Parts: sequence; structure tokens; C-alpha cells
Amino acid sequence: MNPYTQTALVTGGAGFIGSHLCERLIGRGTNVVCVDNYYTGTRANIAGLIGHPGFEVLRHDVTFPLYVQVSQVFNLACPASPIHYQRDPVQTTKVSVHGAINMLGLAKRLNVPILQASTSEVYGDPLVHPQVEDYWGHVNPIGMRSCYDEGKRCAETLFFDYWRQHALRIKVVRIFNTYGPRMHPNDGRVVSNFIVQALKGEPITIYGTGEQTRSFCYVDDLVDAMLAAMDTPDGFTGPVNIGNPGEFSMLELAELVLKVTGSSSRIEFRSLPSDDPRQRRPDISRAKADLGWEPKVALADGIERTVHYFRSLV
Repeated sequence: MNPYTQTALVTGGAGFIGSHLCERLIGRGTNVVCVDNYYTGTRANIAGLIGHPGFEVLRHDVTFPLYVQVSQVFNLACPASPIHYQRDPVQTTKVSVHGAINMLGLAKRLNVPILQASTSEVYGDPLVHPQVEDYWGHVNPIGMRSCYDEGKRCAETLFFDYWRQHALRIKVVRIFNTYGPRMHPNDGRVVSNFIVQALKGEPITIYGTGEQTRSFCYVDDLVDAMLAAMDTPDGFTGPVNIGNPGEFSMLELAELVLKVTGSSSRIEFRSLPSDDPRQRRPDISRAKADLGWEPKVALADGIERTVHYFRSLV
């Protein structure tokens, strides 16, 4: 018998972040309907939840309408790494835009709150540093990354128009670089790239000079923030930055990965991809004030946990 009364829909629930969110929701006593088309998500990510009385899986593409009965919606569906979202850029835009329309329509019909997993990519290659939520961004609308950047920006527009026009209870979080167990080993993101290369003894490839910076948030911290955002009173909409304000260069990250893995891999420099941001760091003042949240896991500790996961794969 399932005693849970609340039911959350998680789109992209078999993905890296989505699977961790599903686990946490189940752990706090919420039923979960996990929706994924397995474009980048995998059943292995949710294997530990299969068979749980409060967990249900639907194979579904969010670009098509969905009719289910739930009490809250977490909209995470969208490939998030360049290697995946550039493989089919038209579909990437459809997932962000049509997916948002369909999930907003569902939330409107049910009159339930909905959280949008937006991204720091809405800031583009920022001219303001660190990035605050009031900054409108510096984005190329016709570049190689635009399918993702502009798709997410349009999704935010739709969310706020549904809020203004229909008084829908929305929560928009802008996620900065996140890492941890269940990252796809071939997703092309810097943390997974460096760890896999180091464990295989291959050269660690750094694009550009290695001086460009990123901020890295461990997945457990991110999920804490997403749940805190959903739990806010109805008047809170965001957008709110979610990330770790610690800033590290690509060279610093590579050296840390080499240290943790004990690898003898050498560092190899390659040309920088187009529209790759030079720096990225969140101002999380709003998250601290409105969510009572700030990250707890230091980069070195999180990298150790992530390396442990990848050792089981490589």
C-alpha cells in the first residue's frame, strides 16, 4: 500500500539531475511520475527506484501533450550538454519551447505549481560578473549554442507570461554548472571529460588557454535548492541563480582531477569552440535570502565522489 498523498511529475526524470531529484522526492514521502524519452537519460539512473510503490515511469516526449494527475511539476526535460543538444538543434529548441508550453498547459489545467529548470546559459558570454538575476545577458541568437540558450530564454518568457496572464504558480531556477554521480560519461562536459580522460590515461583536453572560468555545484546541493524553490510561498517566482560561487579555471580543475585520480595524463590544449563563455559565476544573494540556501559540498570533496562513480564505469 502506498501512503503518499503528494505526487510530483519530473520531466527528464531519468537524466543526471532528474534521477537525483526523483530519489530525493521519494525519500521525503512524495509520489513521483518520472517522464523521459531516454534521449540522454538512462534507465540505469533510476534502477534503484523501479518497483518502489511511489514511483512510476512513463516513456514520453514532452514535445507532445501529457495528461496525468499530479500536484506539482518539475520541468527538467532537455539535453544540457553541447555535444547532445547540438546533435539535433531543432529538436533541442522544440523540447525547450514546446515542452514548456505542454507542461505549463498541464499545470494550468491542474492548478498546480510548476518549476522550470532554466540555465546560466541565458546569460550567454556575460559582460557582467558575477551574474545577477537582473542581468539580461549577452547571447548570440544564431550561433551553434543558440538552440539551447535561446530555447531556455524563450521557456522563461513563456513561464512568466503564464504567471502574468493566468496567475500560474511558477518557480524558475537558473542552474549553473552541476556535476556528480550519473553524469553521462560522453556528454562532453568538462568535469566528466577530465575524469574519464584521466582514468583512461588519455590526454586531458583543455579548450583555449585554460584560463576561462566556471563554477561547479555538486548535484546534492542543487537538488536541495530545487526543492527549496518549490517549497516557497506562491508569490515567489524567481528567477533565482542556483550554483556554487566558487570560481575555478579549467587549468585548476584539470590539476584537481589529476590529483584525485592519481593519473599521469598530460594536458593538451585545443582551439576554443565558438560562443564558449569566458567566465561564469553566479551571484547567489537571492538564493540565500529567499530560499535560505547555499552550497555545502566543496569542489575537492565533490570531485572525489564523482571520480568514485566513474571508476565503476571506466
